[in-house]
Amino acid sequence: MSAVAHSELLLGIDVGTASSKGVLATPDGTVVATSERPHLVSRPRPGWFEHDAEEVWWTDVVALARELGGVAGRALRGICVSGIGPCVVPCDGALRPLRPAILYGVDTRAEAEVADLTDRFSDEAILRRCGSQLSSQALGPKLLWLSRNERDVWDQTRGWYMASSFAVARLTGEYVLDHHSASQCDPLYDLEAADWARDWAPDVCPGVELPRLVWPGEQVGTVTAAAAARTGLPEGLPVAAGTIDAWAEAFSVGVRRPGDLMLMYGSTMFFVQVAASSPRAAGLWSTAGVEPGAPTLAAGMSTSGSLTDWLRSLSGTPFAALAREAAEVPAGARGLLVLPYFAGERSPVFDNHARGVVAGLTLDHGRAELARAIYEAIGYGVRHNLEAFAAAGAPGSRVIAVGGGTKNQLWTQVVSSIAGVAQEVPRVTTGAAYGDALLAGIAAGIVPAETDWTVADTTVAPAAADAAVYEELYAAYLELYPATAGIVHRLAALQSQS
Repeated sequence: MSAVAHSELLLGIDVGTASSKGVLATPDGTVVATSERPHLVSRPRPGWFEHDAEEVWWTDVVALARELGGVAGRALRGICVSGIGPCVVPCDGALRPLRPAILYGVDTRAEAEVADLTDRFSDEAILRRCGSQLSSQALGPKLLWLSRNERDVWDQTRGWYMASSFAVARLTGEYVLDHHSASQCDPLYDLEAADWARDWAPDVCPGVELPRLVWPGEQVGTVTAAAAARTGLPEGLPVAAGTIDAWAEAFSVGVRRPGDLMLMYGSTMFFVQVAASSPRAAGLWSTAGVEPGAPTLAAGMSTSGSLTDWLRSLSGTPFAALAREAAEVPAGARGLLVLPYFAGERSPVFDNHARGVVAGLTLDHGRAELARAIYEAIGYGVRHNLEAFAAAGAPGSRVIAVGGGTKNQLWTQVVSSIAGVAQEVPRVTTGAAYGDALLAGIAAGIVPAETDWTVADTTVAPAAADAAVYEELYAAYLELYPATAGIVHRLAALQSQS
């Protein structure tokens, strides 16, 4: 389909961990064109994960804007950029990055600052005011780490940016951050006030101005002449604020009403649920949502598809073959149980020093049983998080599954059967960039704010025949972490020395 045949087109761009993606869509949600650019993550030290904001974030935005904007021609009516987060790049007054961007919860360099800020304000006060306990996912400790450990950088810093807000600044010259992203800058954002916690800011972000707060679907400016020359976008094009990628993706599949929950299958597993209020729960993140008055509760598992990738690499067996072998093994993996904390764990245990455990292994078990047990481990982790949501007073009533893992029927079936939930799989799961295109249309006034582009495709229901064995093994799963935590913490300490 030729994009120039449409009178109005919307451009969404998402800057992800391993690639950036672009989507060109019409106001009714028809996808006209897509593109993707892979990029690398830098790991200069153990526990450090970084992107070059100039060479990764901005270069990708420029390339995708030129490619897809060129297809759109004069029909382009708006643009929105989302990205990984919470992450941070400090910039000087000319919007030049002063160092590589520090990524989200996978970057654990600020552990000392997490402890110091928790001692300073108290765990209870931070949870009550900001919605989440401090962990490696929080941005505030990373800002404090910069001010303490890279003083020459901090002294030159005039603003700090996430992937989305950096792109907005380059496109429009505006120093803004959307409310959702700000609500992951704990302990800098007051959830109830929907504003910066300005009395705490000097202890977290000393001497640097905080960005102006806006909502993701709000127009924050237009493409400047300089940005138009660089990107090929039309000068004056409306630019939406954008947000963190998982929330843009949740928006793209209609997760907008209380009880709606997005389950994202990828290298990690991520959960975003709209809540009726802003519940507070240890082990979960309570945040501002994409829209005013629609707060969200979120959770994240540190591993998911990365476990199947580990087994694929270890065994030299393609993904499809592993899935076929695992499907031939009965539910319960013949008594094999895996704790999936191979990269520590985020929700609901928040333990960077957790490690993977394979329990019940015998000489009769093989690659197929291990593959099955890994899929089931992810399912147990999903159930653990869904139960944490329910305990926080925010049970999910509708689960929408997205991500590359939804193409694996065994994986989604195992998760539904273990968690006891049906999962809707939308017809279009293009990702966060699709949600960005919708936000661009809302910001530009091209589509009404209540527009939902989601069309359901299939529903995955629990298999009743597997319920009994999964109940038994899930109980064992819940016992396995506390029973082994002391041992794996000692092993994690040894690993950090090697």
